[in-house]
Amino acid sequence: MKDNMKRAPFSTQIDLSKFDMKDFAKASDEEKRQQEVMGESTTFFKDGLKRLRKNPLAMGSIIVLVLLILVILLAPKIVPYGYADIVKGAQNLGPFQYSDAEQAQIDAGEKLFPHIFGTDELGRDYFIRVVYGARVSLGVGVFASLYPLLQVPKMCGNSFSPASLLVLIIGIIYGSVSGFCGGKVDMVMMRIVDIIYSLPDMLLIILLAVVLNEVLTPVIKGTVLSKLGVNMIALFIVFGLLYWVGMARLIRGQILTIKQNEYILAAKCIGTSSARTIRKHILPNCLSVIIITTALQIPSAIFTESYLSFIGLGVSAPMPSLGSLANTARGGLQSYPLRLIFPALTICIIVLTLNLIGDGLRDAFDPKLSK
Repeated sequence: MKDNMKRAPFSTQIDLSKFDMKDFAKASDEEKRQQEVMGESTTFFKDGLKRLRKNPLAMGSIIVLVLLILVILLAPKIVPYGYADIVKGAQNLGPFQYSDAEQAQIDAGEKLFPHIFGTDELGRDYFIRVVYGARVSLGVGVFASLYPLLQVPKMCGNSFSPASLLVLIIGIIYGSVSGFCGGKVDMVMMRIVDIIYSLPDMLLIILLAVVLNEVLTPVIKGTVLSKLGVNMIALFIVFGLLYWVGMARLIRGQILTIKQNEYILAAKCIGTSSARTIRKHILPNCLSVIIITTALQIPSAIFTESYLSFIGLGVSAPMPSLGSLANTARGGLQSYPLRLIFPALTICIIVLTLNLIGDGLRDAFDPKLSK
């Protein structure tokens, strides 16, 4: 039948009758492997981390931040002084200086740990106070942003984890509902966000600190929270009450765009619930915005804590903070300028490195910026 069929004029079909099939040999296994061109399997996080490693500023900032964290964690175990320990006769010492009594001990053959940053007006080691101040600042940043960032993969897995803290979890849920529902629901919810956004956070922190001072002081006495003080508890409450609105706005804007895609329509057609659609299909596509926004909130939270400590609304004495150390150092600025330089430089290093890391994460995980 095939032999009787005639080829159409100008046909590109090959006439096999003109070839000897013995001339065609089967491809070897090696030749087959050479023809297999397969890209390496990757995920959203692997692809983002690959781009992040190509950013020298971000990687350098990560190294500096890791070294700083190691100093904060290991210094209290190595330095024999506590942040509240007073060394008699060692007031207002400069870096690597000793008091007369300490110098006599050294001359007698004893080994003493040096005062790396000197001492303050009470004779407390200034290096360890700066270390604890940096620990407080980074702790505030971790509470506000970093720990919720570690919980993001759990939100997009098999179950929704309620372990995330207020800023992230309220912002994601509120923004998701507002953007997904749309219409009058979106209008009412966004007007509530506008009202909350207009509230002055500093005024609320001051008012809460005054109100909670009488209520919480006897309750937290003798606990770990007593070292932080009522002012820091008020700061954390304001973080939870006010700082989620920025996240909610960003998530809403992303969802308004994502919910127009075909796979969202397909999920609706097969009867998928709204909660599951948001959790399984919408939030995973908002991961870049969540990661970037959360990372950039860390330096903002640290700067807020330092500012409040500078004006006397931070941690309670004798627990140091970088802001409170800078505020105390103002009185002896002309005589002891290094006391202001050390905490101010530490704040600059922490905020600068975290900002550069946040910019690197934005460039790495934002699909609109990927080449």
